[in-house]
Amino acid sequence: MKAYIFPGQGAQFSGMGKDLFDGSSVAKDMFHKANSILGFKISDVMFEGAEDDLKQTKVTQPAIFLHSVILATVKKADFLPDMVAGHSLGEFSALTAVGSLSFEDGLRLVSQRAMLMQHACEEQPSTMAAVLKIDATKIEAVLKTIADDIVVAANYNSPQQTVISGTISGVEKASKMLSEIGARVVPLKVGGAFHSPLMEPARAELAKAINKVDFEEPLCPVYQNVNAQPVKNIDVIKTNLISQLTSPVRWTQTIQNMIADGATSFCEVGPGTVLQGLVKKVKSDIEAYSL
Repeated sequence: MKAYIFPGQGAQFSGMGKDLFDGSSVAKDMFHKANSILGFKISDVMFEGAEDDLKQTKVTQPAIFLHSVILATVKKADFLPDMVAGHSLGEFSALTAVGSLSFEDGLRLVSQRAMLMQHACEEQPSTMAAVLKIDATKIEAVLKTIADDIVVAANYNSPQQTVISGTISGVEKASKMLSEIGARVVPLKVGGAFHSPLMEPARAELAKAINKVDFEEPLCPVYQNVNAQPVKNIDVIKTNLISQLTSPVRWTQTIQNMIADGATSFCEVGPGTVLQGLVKKVKSDIEAYSL
């Protein structure tokens, strides 16, 4: 069975999508439509923008969504999923690629999500850090001891890679404590504390936007971030999508569940190969390749 996985923020690079634009009239039309919906030429930023331009949350998220969804559309003869999943933002790409969201609605929601997250980051200075070479249960135990600050596990990326998220002081405290018990801690250059309680203002506003959009039943099960379970029910999809902003991305559990449910190969749909690497860490003998 084929599993298709869609990347989230961090997979962007200057020049992304230019090959699709130049090689397909379908892709060209979708980029032009995206420019119109967003009110600025995101295609120019994607094709020619500097690295710092692409790092802006309000640009990064729509850009990655566009690359993934346009790639799946252009390669539709090869896009034959039995199941899909997306990492954080990638969940919107996955839902659009399997017909639960229209291209237009998916892009508008991603753009709103990005703006709301960026605003939440500006309101409350916060950050994230990757914690490597230590089991997630040990990380959780350390985080529970920090009662006077906000710091949580945000991304369970692989058995030996967990991302923590919270206030700057909270992440600094946790990083020091984790380093002392043998973890390697890498501060991340992100705008704020994604997938943490600090995203609550963004979650509340995004909920309003999501509840105004018509969703369709996806063509195949979508394994959602908040519980790593396969879902086709529209109401459950929407509820999970809203909860995602303040809940951890359970990527390790998602890949484990997809494998348990019969996935024999994983195809990454979007820029980069970050998720392929995480899949290999979860199950090293899984065949991973790019669309």
